[in-house]
Amino acid sequence: MRTPYDRTLIECVPNFSEGRDPGVVAEIARAIAQVAGVALLGYESDHDHHRSVVTFAGEAEAVLEGAIRGVGKAAELVDLREHAGVHPRVGAADVVPFIPLAGAKLADGVACAHRAGAEIWRRFGIPVYFYEAAALQPGRKRLEKVRRIGFDGMPPDIGGVAEHPAAGAAVVGARNFLIAYNINLATPDAAVAKAIAVKIRESTGGFPFVKAMGLYLKTPDCAQVSMNLTNFAEIPLDALYDTVRREAQRLGTSIAESELIGFIPQAAYEKAPAFFRRARGFDDSRIIENRIAQLLRSR
Repeated sequence: MRTPYDRTLIECVPNFSEGRDPGVVAEIARAIAQVAGVALLGYESDHDHHRSVVTFAGEAEAVLEGAIRGVGKAAELVDLREHAGVHPRVGAADVVPFIPLAGAKLADGVACAHRAGAEIWRRFGIPVYFYEAAALQPGRKRLEKVRRIGFDGMPPDIGGVAEHPAAGAAVVGARNFLIAYNINLATPDAAVAKAIAVKIRESTGGFPFVKAMGLYLKTPDCAQVSMNLTNFAEIPLDALYDTVRREAQRLGTSIAESELIGFIPQAAYEKAPAFFRRARGFDDSRIIENRIAQLLRSR
């Protein structure tokens, strides 16, 4: 039996602008999983963000086709003109990153991103903006510079229109492993979460490789500090958590719970096990090497 380490594996973690209709999310995931060679690792949705994250992996050709079909199915089922959620978005298939895993290099992810972008425009008429390592323009390297109203004011990298009338645009890229980790606070006051985000994110003088924003979530009636950890190896994760806890206390509240979106590498868990064990529902299956091995054993 081949192990994950006998293969050159690419992971893809597209974010879709649908988090309230489980049937739509399941159809998108099914369109991806039906591609031969794709290992669907899991997917999860958030009602308030109105967003779902699908995680799958495999060899490059399979993952490439799975991503393209997922974008197409989202364009068929999701109309951004009727969308409302607290998370920023520009597309039905909003962000489509390719991530190198075992045996792969970042350049492999870049090649997948560029090929996917060309096919997304050709098959569905959805324009594409490339970001991170796949960026063709220096100003588009950072996702937040592209994913905003009016994009960056320049034409897309691929496509003859700025956005599709219903499906918007796809922001497609390649990056190393990113960890999405959120902390819910015991207060509904979004201003508190925003103040903590300013304290901890790199762009405003906080921790390196940390992106953060503060939000109000209606369903649990709480404020959330939503984080993307873009280089876990260089972030003191326990210190980051303690800073959020101290700032929350200083501002008159506390941490209610934390959550992990998607999967983490074994190396990240080994670096700070307590940080991840705090996340609601965390177990060893959230370590991506374990999940891939489970899927291979089941085949």
